[in-house]
Amino acid sequence: MRDDKDYSDIPGTYVFDPQHSMMGYPLNMFCMSLNKAENRDKFRQNETTYLDQFPMTEEQRNAVLNRRWLEMLRLGGNIYYTFKLAIFDGLTMQQVGAMMSGVSEDEFKAMMIAGGRKPDGNRYKSEWEQK
Repeated sequence: MRDDKDYSDIPGTYVFDPQHSMMGYPLNMFCMSLNKAENRDKFRQNETTYLDQFPMTEEQRNAVLNRRWLEMLRLGGNIYYTFKLAIFDGLTMQQVGAMMSGVSEDEFKAMMIAGGRKPDGNRYKSEWEQK
């Protein structure tokens, strides 16, 4: 994560700014390729071979292959693009949100109905150092 931005001090925040966009371009282009049925078929046949056509970093490839959703965002993925992979896997946004939050789908749903995650201890990384 870039430490030179004001929002770098907010834990778990991956702002899709120009730098993040450039970093994630190959990952996002892979995700966009899943818009076409023929590409989904090729990816389904052999994921690793299909990914070879996209110049992703090894970290990005591993995040895709292991479906590490939050890691994809950290590595430059845009949620709207990475969700195309989730749809390919038959997942809902609620299921992916639960995975990213480290809770069950029912817990995630209850958390969202209750207004979302509490901000206490999650506003700034620098707050953690003061304790």
